[in-house]
Parts: sequence; C-alpha cells; structure tokens
Amino acid sequence: MDTEKRRLLLVSNSTLHGGGYLDHCQAHISTFFGRLKRVLFVPYALHDRVGYACLARTKFNSLGYELDSIHDAEDPREAVRTAEAIFIGGGNTFRLLKCLYDNQLVADIRRRVLEDGIPYMGSSAGTNVSTISISTTNDMPILCPPSFCALALVPFNINPHYLDYDPRSTHMGETREQRILQYHEEPDTPPVLALREGCVLMVEGNQATLLGGSEARLFTRGKPTVEYNTGSDLSFLLTDEH
Repeated sequence: MDTEKRRLLLVSNSTLHGGGYLDHCQAHISTFFGRLKRVLFVPYALHDRVGYACLARTKFNSLGYELDSIHDAEDPREAVRTAEAIFIGGGNTFRLLKCLYDNQLVADIRRRVLEDGIPYMGSSAGTNVSTISISTTNDMPILCPPSFCALALVPFNINPHYLDYDPRSTHMGETREQRILQYHEEPDTPPVLALREGCVLMVEGNQATLLGGSEARLFTRGKPTVEYNTGSDLSFLLTDEH
C-alpha cells in the first residue's frame, strides 16, 4: 500500500489535567482536518457509545466539523468506505479492537487511510490500534479480540499515557518502563514510542513529527532508550530500519 498518502494525528490522551475534552490538541485537530466537513467517529472503546458520541460531537461541532458516529450506521463498513475522515477515540483497547474485527473494519480502515489518503485521528486506544499491535496498551483484557494485530498504519508500537518512575512512590509493582522492557525481551518486537500526557504524533506520508507539550521516549529492543523533545523529526520510525 502507498504510505505516501497517509495522514495521521495520534494523540496520547484526550483530556489533559486542567482542561476539557481534546482542549490541549484542538489547534492540531483544526490544522489536521482543515476544510473537511464531516468526521466519522468510532466510539467502540467505551460501553456508552451514545454518551461518548455526544461528547465527541460537541467538541468537533465547536471546531466547525460535523461528526457522525459509526454506531448509528446501518452498515459500518459502508460508513468507513464513504467517510471523509476517521477519528477513533479512547477507552479500552481490547474492546475497541474486538469491535473492529467483529464489524470487519480492520482492512477497510487501513485501505481508506493508506490507499485513499483520508485523515485518521486516534486518541489513546485509538492511537494504540493505529500501530502494529495492541501489545503495549495499558488496558485490561476485558474482551478477547481474535488477534492483537491492529491497523498497522505505522510500523511500530505506541504506549500512550506513559508515566515516568516516581522515586517518592512506595509502590513496588513494575514501572511502565519495566513493562515495555519486558515486551522487548521477546524476539522480533518493534520499537515502542512512549507518549507522555500531552504528546501528539503527526504523520504526513513518510514524515513524522512530535507535537504537543511533552517529551516522548523511544524504546528499541537491544538499544538504550532515547528522549525526544517537541518538534523532533521521528520519520526514521516509518522505515523498516530503525
């Protein structure tokens, strides 16, 4: 598939402390969707799809966009085939991916984004499913999708909501860093881009840029971790050689 057409806005979190839903990235949303009129919303990651769609619609309407929720569509596949743009929201990643498979949408979404070049926005779980697999999600497996393989819009994994170790904490469980390193103990595991709260990754064709107000941390199997500041060019992650 032609990756030169892909346009992705991958957000770590939908709500940042001190602000409302998508407030922290609304300028990026407006720039990303530009003059498009309608966005197809996928609320599958939450149980209350009606309430979730209402929340997302209110926000997108305030930015000048109409929002249609896929849960209202008689034919979800047709909704994807005719969408101008797609936004997949956050929630539970396992529930989300299972619903995408159940509705036969994985290949359809991938085709629309990579072949037709429609914009794709993901937040949290919606960002997780844009990657190779959901193996680095933070969520509990409350449902079992037929595969952990996701949309593969990018050739790496993401860990949204990344939290640094707090030396003042008395919690003795694994840190997020340790869990990602455990993932990389397995062979043939791709890099993991850990997005802290407020991070946004913009992908345009084969160009990837880190946006937002926080740094990101890159985990690559067998290599030291690397920190990247806002504005960093992460295009190398889109190649087969990292």
